[in-house]
Amino acid sequence: MNIRHLTFRLLQVYVAVVRSGTMSEAARRLHLTQPTVSMQLKRLSEAVGEPLLESRQGRLLPTEAGSELYRASREVLGRFDDFDDYLAALRGGERGRFSIALVNTAQYVLPRLLGPHSQAFPEVEITVHIGNRRQMLTRFERQEDDLYVFSHPPSLAHAQAGRFLRNPLVAVAPRGHPLAGRERIDMSELLGERMLLREPGSATRMLFESWLQEQGLTLGATLQMASNEAIRVGVASGLGLAVLSEHVLPAEHPDIVILPVTGLPIESHWQFIVRRDRRLSHAALGFLHFAAGHLDECVEPRFLSNELEGLLARLAEVRPELDDSAN
Repeated sequence: MNIRHLTFRLLQVYVAVVRSGTMSEAARRLHLTQPTVSMQLKRLSEAVGEPLLESRQGRLLPTEAGSELYRASREVLGRFDDFDDYLAALRGGERGRFSIALVNTAQYVLPRLLGPHSQAFPEVEITVHIGNRRQMLTRFERQEDDLYVFSHPPSLAHAQAGRFLRNPLVAVAPRGHPLAGRERIDMSELLGERMLLREPGSATRMLFESWLQEQGLTLGATLQMASNEAIRVGVASGLGLAVLSEHVLPAEHPDIVILPVTGLPIESHWQFIVRRDRRLSHAALGFLHFAAGHLDECVEPRFLSNELEGLLARLAEVRPELDDSAN
């Protein structure tokens, strides 16, 4: 490999192509023409001396050598991004950027933290990605973000986790439903009716189905819906019953009642997740410190489960090791 022919721009173009899977999309993101991207990739492949990409099912995927170059490129570019964040920290910690990926249900709560943080640090740039658990796991595996929010985290062999909020799953029915006036209900009674569910890959559905399996119960009639909002409206309209995160319900929900089902709520917790093998940017670290110190001001006390100081202590131990491994 002729390293003298490598440039930051070549590495940036290559990372963009691997992330997007096509030269046209990479060109759009980089504000370049497609022929320019193609020429840059050709120069990079010649400098490395190995094919870096191959086309599979209409997408460009890295070869074995290309995968190693992608990881090296991310480390090199990431180090300079961190250096920029370091300079921002020297100026008082009021500048920088970080990316956070949330599972769908967390979008009902995280703005309560992100809003006050943005007001306190208006020059910190935050990028938020929202999707179901499967989509967020893909982002986690690709190391595309600084922070992740899961209620059921990925393998902690590759991650540090810190709980910050209870996420109770409750059974809901339309007001006026025959079960609504009962003092105690068995889940088996609910399963005789249609249950509204999120798509496979949703953490809420996964936790609910796992809980049913532990109870020796199975679902009957179901209807899959694309969002929590759709399920909430469906329940209110009498389309069926559902088990949802309590955070999905608005403060005033006159059309829906929470049913007193034995064994519910199903207890889960939202957690901030940080990859062990990636240095956390100063801006992301600053957000975690802000969350640890202001969580009780932003959410209802009954939902608090603030274990972020423990996460921050573990990150402080890991950070020097990552610094040494990068030298």
